[in-house]
Amino acid sequence: MSFLEQVVKSTAEAVEARRRKRPLDALRNTLSERENASSERSGTRRFRDALSGPEISIIAEFKRSSPSKGELAPKTAKVEDYVDEYVRGRASALSILTEECFFWGSLGDLQAARQRTTLPILRKDFVIDDYQIYEAAEARVDAVLLIAAVLGNDARLEEFLSLTRSLGLDALVEVRSESELEKALTLDADLIGVNNRNLEAPLEVDTSRTAQLLDGIPPTVTAVAESGLSRRDELEELESMGVNAALIGSALMEERDRTAMCLALTGSSEGPAMLAHEQHALVS
Repeated sequence: MSFLEQVVKSTAEAVEARRRKRPLDALRNTLSERENASSERSGTRRFRDALSGPEISIIAEFKRSSPSKGELAPKTAKVEDYVDEYVRGRASALSILTEECFFWGSLGDLQAARQRTTLPILRKDFVIDDYQIYEAAEARVDAVLLIAAVLGNDARLEEFLSLTRSLGLDALVEVRSESELEKALTLDADLIGVNNRNLEAPLEVDTSRTAQLLDGIPPTVTAVAESGLSRRDELEELESMGVNAALIGSALMEERDRTAMCLALTGSSEGPAMLAHEQHALVS
């Protein structure tokens, strides 16, 4: 069984366990009651907007572990501490990994990050069920990851794209091949991530994957490079090719001074602009 098959099986079991404790109708009712009380939809599709600046944006990721790197943060680590560092490092958005078995994530991490910052947040997980999208909306995050290789067919991807939008969320559609990219564009995906990592064994990374697929992504679509990136010169090259944002995970998690690395990746320096960004993005 491949890694992807293992994680999909594990995810299905975890989602079913949560659904037994709290049925989908109860989750929907909670969202509906909250929206009626506030007269606002749970999301505002701010994630894509945050990546539309003139320079390449950084999506800074929090994950406790990965199959390729092993432990990246203790299970007792506080996501808020990492969020503070990413905010100080002028990240444009955050990615919080919530998969439980292989990445040691949780919805608790997602909720804690939301309570700590106003930056747009992506729920990164192996979404196979609409239940997970409603969970993201309840957590008041701004986007969900939809992996084309996981969803498999056009109908499911189309259904999940429609649901995310109806809930006011963005969907980052992840692709690794020309056929998956074509499928995403046919369904009017406007936020596409190219994963440089092969999700099948041995989980190898090919950072040229983004460049190979970039020509097929129209300029009206926000392009995100994912996996294997760690240096400013890499990001500058991607920026010159038209990439809008880079999702940085393991490289940041392994770094001792994550604020300094974020600043280096964004080409920023400490000063009044960084302080203003921090004051705006952190929830006191």
